Amino acid sequence: MRELRIHGRGGQGSVTAAELIASAAFENGVFAQAFPMFGVERRGAPVQAFVRFADEKIRLRSQIYEPDYIIVQDSTLIKDVNVFGGLKKGGIAVVNTEKGGGWEVPEGVRLVTIDATKIALETLGLPITNTALMGAFAAASGEISMEAMEKVIRHRFGKELADKNIDAARRAYARVKGGA
Repeated sequence: MRELRIHGRGGQGSVTAAELIASAAFENGVFAQAFPMFGVERRGAPVQAFVRFADEKIRLRSQIYEPDYIIVQDSTLIKDVNVFGGLKKGGIAVVNTEKGGGWEVPEGVRLVTIDATKIALETLGLPITNTALMGAFAAASGEISMEAMEKVIRHRFGKELADKNIDAARRAYARVKGGA
């Protein structure tokens, strides 16, 4: 079983990202599970969402304490929340930032930084980064395919909004795959 923990703030789409990633994994023939964890339920408060991927049915229902992957939607969380806590050696951390890093990342963890906010503003006109970060996660991890991601985005959103979100995901995917 592989596990993903998403760190974000209320209103950034962390829960939607988890649901879409799990749906895309399922489209690829993998069992998947997505669920959120909220503290204080208000816009801007730190939230976590979780995704599990497995080749067999998933019966575990606990939070994820030792993920294989993390996505950080808002890099300002890094100073307030231990986002890298428990991240397995060999894991991948995808962080939305325009600065490119500078954090103390656990040994053996691959850090992937991307300015998902810029991509979201260019494609959606709003700083909602979830689909751009999905694209970056897909490219970095290989857990979900672009085809499956596009299918679940089209199912979730109306045509115009789906097209914009797919564009954001494709741009992020290409930047991570291309190393730019």
